[in-house]
Amino acid sequence: MDEDEEEIIVPINNDLEKKIAETFDIFDHSGMRTVDAREVGTIVRALGCCPTEAEVQELVLQMEDANNPGSIHLINFLPVIAKVISEHKFEPESPAKLLEAFHILDPDGHGYITKEHMSTIITQDGEPFTQDELDEMLEIAIDPHSQTIPYEYYINQLMHEPEGEDNIYVLGDRIEGEKPPPPPPPKRFSQIFAEMQSQL
Repeated sequence: MDEDEEEIIVPINNDLEKKIAETFDIFDHSGMRTVDAREVGTIVRALGCCPTEAEVQELVLQMEDANNPGSIHLINFLPVIAKVISEHKFEPESPAKLLEAFHILDPDGHGYITKEHMSTIITQDGEPFTQDELDEMLEIAIDPHSQTIPYEYYINQLMHEPEGEDNIYVLGDRIEGEKPPPPPPPKRFSQIFAEMQSQL
């Protein structure tokens, strides 16, 4: 650490923040509680969130250090991601929702999609995948014998739903539930005066 750089103490107030910080630290190669902005999507997905690349870029803009572009410090990362999780943003789709989407892509009800059809959809529609992302997805999805994607089997491979507080959103709900209720709004003078008159 340079003499000019002071270590910023990042308070960890609950189990959710602890889990976020532990995941962040895996990608903190310098030990300075900072990561490269390009790692944000990977970290957020490792926590169990499913943002699009556009949503990741919005997060980066909220967190990026103006004095150190391209770098994200934990002190900026932690409150943004804790809020995202508390609000259930970027929650993964259910298996039923994924199956419904595959049924739309397979209107004849074959139970599979061809490699070519899936490649076209993924690279041209919506938020396109890079070739590396496509190759990685197809490696898992394609049945080596039929060279098709039997989507029910593929969904079952993808869907590992963590149980209990291993699910980051369940942990976030517990932390939110433990917060004390907000104080009542202050009374206006007219309300106080009316209460005093009613007691006379």
